[in-house]
Amino acid sequence: MRANGRPLTTTSPTAVRNLGILAHVDAGKTTITERILFATGAIHKRGEVHHGTTVTDYDPQERDRGITIFAAAVSCTWGGHHVNLIDTPGHVDFSDEVERSLRVLDGAVAVFDAVAGVEPQSETVWRQADRHGVPRIAFVNKLDRAGADLDTAVASIRRRLGVVPLVVQLPIGQEDAFTGVVDLVTMRSLRWTAGSADFESGPVPEPLREEAGRRRGLLEETVAELHAGALEEFCADSALSDGTLARALRELTLRGDGVVVLCGSAYRNRGIEPLLDAVVAYLPAPADMPPVRGIADGSEQERAPDPAEPFAALAFKVTATPTGRLTYLRVYAGTLRKGGTVLDAATGRAERVGRILRVQADRHEDREEAVAGDIVAVIGLKSARAGTTLCAPGAPVVLEPPTVAEPVVSVAVEAGQNADTGRLASALARLAEEDPSLVVRSDPETGQTVLSGLGELHLEVAVEKIRRGHGVEVVVGRPQVSYRETVVRGVTGLVHRHVKQDGGAGQFAHVVLDVEPLEEPVFEFRSTVVGGRVPQEYARAVEAGCRDALAAGPLGGYPVTGLRVTLTDGATHSKDSSEMAFRAAGRFGLREALRLSTMELLEPIAEVTVNVPEDAVGSVLGDLAARRGRVSGQAAEAGTAVITAAVPLAELFGYASRLRGRTQGRGVFTTRPAGLAPVPASVAGALPGR
Repeated sequence: MRANGRPLTTTSPTAVRNLGILAHVDAGKTTITERILFATGAIHKRGEVHHGTTVTDYDPQERDRGITIFAAAVSCTWGGHHVNLIDTPGHVDFSDEVERSLRVLDGAVAVFDAVAGVEPQSETVWRQADRHGVPRIAFVNKLDRAGADLDTAVASIRRRLGVVPLVVQLPIGQEDAFTGVVDLVTMRSLRWTAGSADFESGPVPEPLREEAGRRRGLLEETVAELHAGALEEFCADSALSDGTLARALRELTLRGDGVVVLCGSAYRNRGIEPLLDAVVAYLPAPADMPPVRGIADGSEQERAPDPAEPFAALAFKVTATPTGRLTYLRVYAGTLRKGGTVLDAATGRAERVGRILRVQADRHEDREEAVAGDIVAVIGLKSARAGTTLCAPGAPVVLEPPTVAEPVVSVAVEAGQNADTGRLASALARLAEEDPSLVVRSDPETGQTVLSGLGELHLEVAVEKIRRGHGVEVVVGRPQVSYRETVVRGVTGLVHRHVKQDGGAGQFAHVVLDVEPLEEPVFEFRSTVVGGRVPQEYARAVEAGCRDALAAGPLGGYPVTGLRVTLTDGATHSKDSSEMAFRAAGRFGLREALRLSTMELLEPIAEVTVNVPEDAVGSVLGDLAARRGRVSGQAAEAGTAVITAAVPLAELFGYASRLRGRTQGRGVFTTRPAGLAPVPASVAGALPGR
């Protein structure tokens, strides 16, 4: 039997699933996406990551490196439902792509390696999904691998993620002998034909009936403990009906009280159809989600996922293609029509929608309209950026944009030939437009152009994109860490008067500022001025000036974070005061306050997980110590040692080659951001000012 998706007959918000595929790098996300497209009939030939032929990894660098770099959107249908699927990157350097995707998704499939279990980036993206309240189901992949064990992987999910796994399948066979699964909800088996995607459904095999019954009983008990309705039936009948169990699993998934766990081998086409059934059965439709909230006319408003509501959408990705400038949108409310006009809430500018496209990675299908719940791409919008709200001109609203991570690594870049300087500037501007986590600036002291991002690989990919996509040869400097400055002890009552008289209209602004440290690396501003001594519009100008001053601190010219500024008093002049004057007062006043404060230099820290042979542990630990690393954990797993340490990011440049040398090529490591920490005085003294 072969299961293919049927044509979609409706685009109702109840018949849509917007989901992401989340995992650690190499857990099999892209292979699963490829198999889903094949199983639903969206493609007719299976692509392979190792052959560079997958639909979603269509960028040349993705195919060269064999990893997902850019979140790719694809669409398919299954069981009368339209599925919008986003294959997200698994490498930590591209976690902002994951963040932007999670902002617009309703559900997700978290993929875990059946041998490795929960890996560092698996945990990172899981926590990202927690912050966004995205319901998830889990798929334990690669059950055909040597050493694969579903129970061990599930124990890892329970231990590392702190969730209640609800295992709904029992594998038939192990490792190379893995041929199918027993569905513990329907108590039927599914077995796949070797070398194909065909499968047969039948009764539970006789040798597995007792074990399947036992596991069904454990599943019922766990569900009854978590779900009041199921508990009532369980107490009355000592069992749950298939229907009650399925409904309870869905409700627990939507509430986040449990995680449905399925299993299979995507590479061998085993387990994909039940996974699609679970996506439809357990993950939410847009209609199940609460109304999206935004700000309109200074107050909070809600927009329901209804095609009849005023239009509201969030742009989450912008990319340039041969077709034109594509703006990817999640439509939260209303209906978007081809040729219609939308309002860019950030600029107040009205723009016309040229084309609406259903996206298949790098291929597109024209649509006449998109309704609430849809994820589409639009051609014709010139000013929208990732995070921009687009809305009906007659009903403006601003939705909360995705957060953008602060850059932690920088490189100086210049064109290989002077004649290409202009083309390089244009290419960098486009990169920053497509990827908000890339920051381009000019160093005021050296005049160099500096490109900053989330890691070495992030910057390598960006530079290679300039070379390949724009034909510009780029000379790249050595990577530098993005340090920060923070306030340890602030000042109170700092008075600054900005007075300027040029013969014409003058400038006058008088401000009194308090500066205090914050534990979190953020900036807060508040005004406690009473009696109208500083009007509200001037207070906002003071805040803007303070933000200007944060660009360069007094220690080394690094950005300043972790402080609160309070405007406590001030004065105006009837003729010479203006927003420009108060912005200047805020800028110069805070600079003076920071010079008088006790400041501290901060550096980014990475949590490093190193897997090495046991005979190399001593050498690796010594190397980590030499890199100012603080070891926080050490364990043995499957004949290798797993070392966890907090290491300054500045000490990790070139670590991959050093680790390979110390372990004869057998050591691997992963990193994830672990915040900021003070730079030791012995190190800070040797750092150049920015």
